[in-house]
This record gives sequence, structure tokens and C-alpha cells, in this order.
Amino acid sequence: MKFIIKKNCTSSRARLGELVTNHGTIETPVFMPVGTLGSIKAVTPEEARDAGVEIILANTYHLYLRPGHALIERLGGLHRFMNWPGPILTDSGGFQTLSLSKLRTISPEGVTFRSHLDGSTHFLGPAKAMEIQRSLGADITMTLDECAPAGASHDYVRNSVRLTEQWARRGLEQRKDESQALFGIVQGGIYPDLRELSARGLVRLGFDGYAIGGLAIGEDTRIREQIVRLTREFLPDEKPAYLMGVGTPEDIIESVKMGLDMFDCVLPTRGARNGMLFTKTGKLIIKNSRYAQDDSPIEEDCGCYTCSRYSRAYLRHLYLSREILASTLNTIHNLHYYSHLLSGIRQAIKEDRLAEFSHDFYARRVENRDQSEAESL
Repeated sequence: MKFIIKKNCTSSRARLGELVTNHGTIETPVFMPVGTLGSIKAVTPEEARDAGVEIILANTYHLYLRPGHALIERLGGLHRFMNWPGPILTDSGGFQTLSLSKLRTISPEGVTFRSHLDGSTHFLGPAKAMEIQRSLGADITMTLDECAPAGASHDYVRNSVRLTEQWARRGLEQRKDESQALFGIVQGGIYPDLRELSARGLVRLGFDGYAIGGLAIGEDTRIREQIVRLTREFLPDEKPAYLMGVGTPEDIIESVKMGLDMFDCVLPTRGARNGMLFTKTGKLIIKNSRYAQDDSPIEEDCGCYTCSRYSRAYLRHLYLSREILASTLNTIHNLHYYSHLLSGIRQAIKEDRLAEFSHDFYARRVENRDQSEAESL
């Protein structure tokens, strides 16, 4: 993997870059939809590609349990298995073991956990995490980390940081395929001193890129922004910086200004399945009665497959009728929205007008809020 910085913004730390991988070159900043089990829910790989998706994130933990990384490797790797020609990033499974904290035991060697599928016992250590990701054939892999739970004490998080660094070192030692990029994951909770400790330790080890993990798990938005900004200061500018699991449009714009290059979140796909659609003026909840006879598209100037063919009234009917097509059409639109947003951000950086882009982004939302409040009077 190579990371090439094409242009730096003059009004912030934002930068335009290229990430060269085994399966193609990605322009950054970039958003990665989540394809947990080798599938972006409700859409085909071709539909995702047509919506502008360049790279997807797959889940190491889940693919290990089902159908198994050995099977995927025998069938030609994850790219062939899911018919996705572009780059794939796989996480290490650390966050998933946090979400299953009642089923796990952590030791210096790794995590022993019970499967949420059948209760069987498994062990995931730094070497195993690398083995799984190597078998999957991901373009970008992640070291195993220990993601501290929300509200954890300073002592707990300090131990978590030390353990994450130990695992990161072992992950580097167990790396077998140099063509796969390997990112280290900075932990440290909401404690500035521990974020610095974690970042400095991982940078000394030397990775292809660095991720900021352990956020968006319940902390206040302002605190999260402060932690991201502080942590970014300790990461090398010549390497890609990835903010994990944080993905509202507002989060992305503000984080790009801080110098972050990569993002992932389930929000656009999960929101689509729950009838929440993204537009330039904010969120649109398609089940609302105001759209029952609305013949307009989700967004007038949107060029996605859904908006060019279907009305809000029809999408509302599909959603309330619990038709599977509702999830597909809604997801296509939301993926297109995110792809278009990131494309606009990249173009704004290229033309050195990111501050203007950001101002217009928020102004449209304020105008929409004022209009909604007026209509409710």
C-alpha cells in the first residue's frame, strides 16, 4: 500500500490523498460502508459500486465464525467470494468482543469468548487475528485491540492501552504478507494522557497507517471531537489516519478538517433499513404522513438510481408495507449521498474552498430547520 498526499488545505489540516492498494486506488478522504458478513445489507456489490462506493469494511470476528476464514480462502479469498473487485478493509474483531463483553475473558494472550451463534468457545489473539485477515485476503488489515467500555476508569483504560500495544507488536511480528497493509489502533478512552501514550507507542512500532478507535460508544460529542483532535496531533502526517465507527455527515466534515482520511459507520445502511434518508438539508424520515402523496424524489438534484425513478410516496408505501425493496432503494440512496458528500469534500480541498463548502453544508441545514419550525406553527 502507498499513501500519496496530493494537496493540503490552507484553512485546516484537511488533505486530498490517494491510497494505492492491491485492488485499486482510492481517493481520500473516503467513507467505507460496513459489509459485516461480506455483504452491504440490502444491495448487491454492483449496486454499491454504481452508488459510488470504492472500498468496503468487512468484519473479521463474524466471518471467522461464519462461514469461516479457511473456507473463504479455499474459495479464492473474500474478493472473489463476495464478487467485490475493489479494496477491502477488515477490522480485527476487538470491537466485537467488547459488544459481547458478557461472553468474553481477556488475558495478555488474547480474548477467549463464546460464540453468539451457538455458545461454542473460541480464542482470538493477535496472531489469530492476523491469520484470519491473511486468509480473507484483505487489502488493509488491523491489529487486535482492546476497546475499553464507556465509562471505564483511568486505571482500566491505562491497562487496556498497554495491552493494545503488546498485541500490536505481536501482530507486526506475525505479519506474513507484506502486500497487505497493517494499521495500528490507538486506544485510550476519553483520557488525553492515555491517548497520547497509545499513539506514541504505536507510532514507534511503525505501521502503514493508524486508526483512532474506542469512540462513538456513548461519550459526549464535544469530548469525542476533543479526543480526535488531540490524538491526530500525535500521528504522522505521511500515513493515512482512520477514524473508526464515527460517521454522521457532520462528524465526517469536522474530522476531515482535523486531518482524518478514512471513515466507516453503519449509519447510512442501518438508517436506510429504518426509513431514515440523508439529504443536503438533513434527515428525511420516510414514514411521516406528509410524504403520503408526495410525488417528488427524496432529493430533487440527486442523481442516484432511487431518486431518478421513485417518489417519496412510493418509498413510504414500500416502507410501511415492509417490502424488502424499501431497504434496497433506501440504501442505494444513502450510499450515493455519502459518496457524493465525500466527493464534494475532496473537490473542495482540491480547489482550496473547504471552509466555504462547510459553511454551505451547515447553512442548508439551518434553513431547513427554520422552515420546519415555521410549518409547525
